[in-house]
Amino acid sequence: MTPQEPASAGVQETVAALFREEWGRVVATLIRQTGDWDLAEECAQDAFTQALTRWPADGVPPAPGAWLTTTARNKAIDRLRRASTGAAKLRELAALHATTLLDSGGPAGSRGGGPGTVVEDDRLRLIFTCCHPRLPFEARVALTLRTLAGLTTAEIARAFLVSEGTMSKRITRAKRAVRDAGLPFQVPPAEELTERLPAVLGVLYLLFSEGYAAGAGDESIRRSLTDEAIRLARLVHGLLPGEPEAGGLLALMLLHDARSAAREDGGELVPLEEQDRSRWRREQIDEGVALLDEVLRQGGAGAGPYRIQAAIAACHATAPSFAETPWTEIAALYGALERHVPSDIVRLNRAIAAGMADPARGLAMTEPLGARLDGHHVLHAARADLLRRLGRAEEAAEHYRRAVELAPDGPERRHLTRRLGEVAHV
Repeated sequence: MTPQEPASAGVQETVAALFREEWGRVVATLIRQTGDWDLAEECAQDAFTQALTRWPADGVPPAPGAWLTTTARNKAIDRLRRASTGAAKLRELAALHATTLLDSGGPAGSRGGGPGTVVEDDRLRLIFTCCHPRLPFEARVALTLRTLAGLTTAEIARAFLVSEGTMSKRITRAKRAVRDAGLPFQVPPAEELTERLPAVLGVLYLLFSEGYAAGAGDESIRRSLTDEAIRLARLVHGLLPGEPEAGGLLALMLLHDARSAAREDGGELVPLEEQDRSRWRREQIDEGVALLDEVLRQGGAGAGPYRIQAAIAACHATAPSFAETPWTEIAALYGALERHVPSDIVRLNRAIAAGMADPARGLAMTEPLGARLDGHHVLHAARADLLRRLGRAEEAAEHYRRAVELAPDGPERRHLTRRLGEVAHV
């Protein structure tokens, strides 16, 4: 905070940043200590609200993460004390008083590296608890994104392409199921890890995706989410080194994240074609490619969806230039991915890749998707770009206008608006 900046504005920025960085840690710690998911979220929220009230006068504490965790814990103690009408509640309160907050000031690690090790990270425990097989798959993912990442119900609904009301009910039902079933807050034993792995990887993938392509707001990338997803993916890969899809997901994240610094300029999204490749982190690309090579050998011929997506990312990250990108190979990889994930978004990405080699062919491949994706800006943005490459400026402008209307406020909309201005004056 500069001397000229109002204290309240500086504190608001600090608390907003801490919310992105510390929410999952605070909530996961309180869930472990109280076993009450709603109480954990409510007390965490109260702690952040108290920070906004007190820090303008008192100053930001030296260890703000620890302050938030301790404040939330004290609020939970107060709430339990008021509700302590029986012996069980009194025992719960005593246990909470006795808990030592060893991990409140920084990220935790793991002891050991393989199945059966004791994982000392509340956020990893939280993911595995949320991903219990008793919960429906989408409920597992949604619940973890809400409690671990602090995503709003609207943000999670957007990731699943459902209404906010539908997602709110889904999260409420998932919390009730966890409570009623008494699901343990722990990383499961080795024999159960593989069963829960697909849901855990799904959580991490959506967490990274929400951070890497933030749909709204001024940030095109939410670093707190991408960094947390990569950190947890490393823990999962270390816990299950023999699972190639866990390594594939980590490689995918590393390869995408290595290009993140070049994705935005002046608050506008920079498309791959215009990115300054000298800003890509080559050491991270090398790490991702080496890990991908390892898990492709490890998994044999039948690569899974995360390894295929990592292979696509590697094609982009290792191409000397946009013009030298192996688009035909990428389109074929999207075809392989479609067999695992038969979604319209995958089909659209395949059409885009094919269109980079042959715009007319790519445009034709988008036609069957029109009815189902007409309400999503990504379809109109893709069609507009292919039409622009074909020199059909008037038609491109029509789709850019529709894309701008549908895109959320933020860097991507600003990029689409610029493109619209370019083709409208051709």
